[in-house]
Amino acid sequence: MINKEIAKILYEMSILLEMKEVGFKPRAYEKAADSIESLAEDIGNIYKHGGLKALEDIPGVGPSIGEKIEEYIKTKQVKEYKKLKKEIPVDIEGLVSVEGIGPKTILRLYKKLGIKTRDQLEKAAAAGKLVKGGFGKKTQDNILKGISFLKKEHGRYLLGEIMPIAETILEKIRALPEVQSAEFGGSLRRMKETVGDLDFIAFSDKPAEVVEKFLKFSEVKSIYSKGRHKALVRLSIDIDADIWVLDPKSTGAALIGWTGDKQHNIALRTLAEKKGWMLNDYGLWRGKTLLASKTEEEVYKKLGMDWIPPELRENKGEIEAALEGKLPQLIGYDDIKGDLQVQTDWTDGRNSIEEMAKAAKELGHEYILITDHTKSLAMTGGSDEKRLVEQMAEIDKINLKFKNQNSKFKVLKGSEVNIMPDGTLDIDDETLAKLDIVGAAVHSKFNMSEKDMTARIKRAMENPNVDIIFHPTGRLIQKREAYKVDMDDLLKTAKRTKTVMEIDAFPDRLDLKDEYIRKAVEMGVKLSIDTDAHVLVHLQYLKYGIGQARRGWAEKKDIINTRSWQEMLKLLK
Repeated sequence: MINKEIAKILYEMSILLEMKEVGFKPRAYEKAADSIESLAEDIGNIYKHGGLKALEDIPGVGPSIGEKIEEYIKTKQVKEYKKLKKEIPVDIEGLVSVEGIGPKTILRLYKKLGIKTRDQLEKAAAAGKLVKGGFGKKTQDNILKGISFLKKEHGRYLLGEIMPIAETILEKIRALPEVQSAEFGGSLRRMKETVGDLDFIAFSDKPAEVVEKFLKFSEVKSIYSKGRHKALVRLSIDIDADIWVLDPKSTGAALIGWTGDKQHNIALRTLAEKKGWMLNDYGLWRGKTLLASKTEEEVYKKLGMDWIPPELRENKGEIEAALEGKLPQLIGYDDIKGDLQVQTDWTDGRNSIEEMAKAAKELGHEYILITDHTKSLAMTGGSDEKRLVEQMAEIDKINLKFKNQNSKFKVLKGSEVNIMPDGTLDIDDETLAKLDIVGAAVHSKFNMSEKDMTARIKRAMENPNVDIIFHPTGRLIQKREAYKVDMDDLLKTAKRTKTVMEIDAFPDRLDLKDEYIRKAVEMGVKLSIDTDAHVLVHLQYLKYGIGQARRGWAEKKDIINTRSWQEMLKLLK
């Protein structure tokens, strides 16, 4: 798939055009990049079967951008992009990955200090040159902190970034006539928030043929090694992947061995050894006698355990719970009935309320909550009280349209209200009381002390209008660390005030993290799973939030939006 290559070019063009202060175009290119990056189908195939017109059917892609995509598909280059890069020859991808670095800062760094790369930026900041060049000491320190954080995260990829291509490859493996079944392995199957590489396990009586066909997939960039049963390759999206092709008779044992983390697998094998048995990727054995191997359920049962969902296989109490028959009935991937964080073009979203609603309805949702930003977040064009009231009237009109179409779909009125440094909100209580659901979030002053940040969020929870705390720790995976909070104290306050804690499903957030979700579940705090969608394709991110919830041992009853909107509202303040 060349989707990622094209999306990167369009995204970088948006940044370059913004540097040149070109009106409107930067947002258009960014919107197109978002759409293309989220496509499940190879854009090359879309063009092959439908030409330029099919490209223009992709959300956000008009004639001009469509022609540039066509140009890249045909020539592997975009002339306008090359021209822009020649004018401003900077490593955009490397620089914007640093927290706080945007188009204007990149241009200023280049013009004042000649900085083109992240390495040059780090050296300049470490030498104090940014301050000498007119940047503040705090900015310089934050840049060094951001670069240090990126180094720690190097070599791993966001789950939501990798999953679309991984799913495409898995379906191609499953479609091979020689393959009886195939599955992901490792951290991908466990739905870890980041993955280091991709593992595919296929089951076939003709392993060599499967390996050879895998090596011819268009996604394979280069081959490190290959054998009769396995191969290790580099994919076109610059991540390593391996495939193992095993005897179908060992499906269950192999999937267990390839899915659990090291500690889970050691614990299972130790349990088998205590019984005088041996567990490996080919089966559970007593001497040379095969006891179980065909299915995961069969192997776990023989060990005296319930089947353990893949997301839990990290030796964090799941083995003991399985032995005692006390595993949770995890929330299912089809259990969510509505999305409770959706932004629109009223602020920093790309689509209208009606467009987002129709897209959600097509996905099978029963409702969405519109949660545009509020006035103190000026960069998003946040709404004030007057504009919120106007938006409520617009939502009433859209709901009436659905009703006249005999549809039961519901658009709920909400907002993502900003929690100010002192814990107050930037919208008055009279206006908030008119909304169906109020979400509140921290968007500034991330460097407060743990004590002050905890007090800030707790004060917001005490507001009778605040129903949900959105992305409660503020982290951006691989870009920004979570701000410091006393999570135990927050969860106690959430329980007492009936405040819901969000599991933000956006791939670079997945906030709350799994360990906090488990604490919330144990304490009886209600949770929501929301996409934080800003464009139509983001509505498909729910599965990542559900995976995160499952990793946190959450059940359907723990998540408020597994209910109808009428029943869900009864759970709130």
